[in-house]
Amino acid sequence: MPDYNTLISFLLKPLLAHPDALRLDFELSNNNDRVWIRVAVDPEDREQVFGNGGQTVQSVRTAVMTAAEEAGHIARLEVFDPTPDTTSNNYHDQYSERQESPEIEVERPRINVEKPKRREIIG
Repeated sequence: MPDYNTLISFLLKPLLAHPDALRLDFELSNNNDRVWIRVAVDPEDREQVFGNGGQTVQSVRTAVMTAAEEAGHIARLEVFDPTPDTTSNNYHDQYSERQESPEIEVERPRINVEKPKRREIIG
């Protein structure tokens, strides 16, 4: 099993103003093939972790998922902010605010379209 703790710390700590505030939590599935990794950082470091448009956190996810795949695991990494700023327009972790939308069945009108008639081309 890869050392996810060391890998994530290696990738994130240089970016953080408060590296001691970095917290990692791991959860393995019953058959140890899936790992769910939750990362918590100081609110001041949030912009550094997400980067420009989420590129930094996506790069960390890619590195973690690649290491997991080499070990035969499936990894999911989430960044947790203990005090999220709900008024900010900054990038939010794509998993942190996902809400299940109920299935809505929409009735669509049926449109009858006549098929074109075959014409013989005489030429």
